Amino acid sequence: MVHSATEHVIRLFMNRGQGRYGSEQVTQLEHALQCAVLAKRQGAGSAMIGAALLHDLGHIIDDQAMPGSDTENLDDAHEERAYGWIESNFGKAVADPVRLHVAAKRYLCTVEPEYLAKLSPASLKSFYDQGGVMSQSQIDDFRDELYAFEAVQLRRWDDVAKDPQMQTPSIEDFADLLDRLVEDHRSVRSV
Repeated sequence: MVHSATEHVIRLFMNRGQGRYGSEQVTQLEHALQCAVLAKRQGAGSAMIGAALLHDLGHIIDDQAMPGSDTENLDDAHEERAYGWIESNFGKAVADPVRLHVAAKRYLCTVEPEYLAKLSPASLKSFYDQGGVMSQSQIDDFRDELYAFEAVQLRRWDDVAKDPQMQTPSIEDFADLLDRLVEDHRSVRSV
């Protein structure tokens, strides 16, 4: 059974997933699939694979145009734009790492300065547009988040899921996983 939320995700990626974020070398669909594959290869659970797949859904969930070059402001608040929808359909274990993945980049660049050198040009530009280095109070607030660890792990996959040559399954191949996440979330809500 394919849930309407799963169908919506597939439709979004099929209709809007061919765009690129700034100067990135992969499309939104390719990036999402690569991120999910990396999560799966590292033995992540279903919620984290789902978060990896959906982490940039905010770029394509509405009609707002994605930044087309690195000269634009790359802070489009995508981590917030899809949060409510993801949380209501897939639960906090999927949605909160998505909501926190931008903060996780800022956190990593602050506490691991060598991490900054690993960012792609678009990701580096968005790092500055999204606030740059964190203050100590921002670090403390981030560490206090229930899903901070998961967000950091998601961020690490996010930053390497940009290989134009990587082969991945199709978005439809993740339908069963997304359906299970919907079912799991519904069963928790009904308790």
